[in-house]
Amino acid sequence: MTNNAAILMKIDMEKQLVILEEEYEDISLDDLRNELPERQPRYPFITWNGRGFYRLCFIFSSPVGYKPEQQMMYAGSKNQLVSAAELTKVFETRNIDDLSEEWLINKLYFFH
Repeated sequence: MTNNAAILMKIDMEKQLVILEEEYEDISLDDLRNELPERQPRYPFITWNGRGFYRLCFIFSSPVGYKPEQQMMYAGSKNQLVSAAELTKVFETRNIDDLSEEWLINKLYFFH
């Protein structure tokens, strides 16, 4: 058991709203990485329990090559989500292949 939970959010471009795409009760970082689209941004929120860390993390998955209109919408909404939820563990990846336990540990090391 991984003891990790995640929600995956995206922007409904027609309604211009951030919406819930999927919820995962028990998911590894590898499995979560496989759920992320390669060419579309997403906002994964992860409660991660590993190597003595238990953290709520917000990751902005922002792959290279998506439409400039989407880039602006996602970047602006990211800041609003972080502020509204008062998040402190906020990370961004431009390459979903980077999302791994080692990557997250390195990011979280700053807070430990």
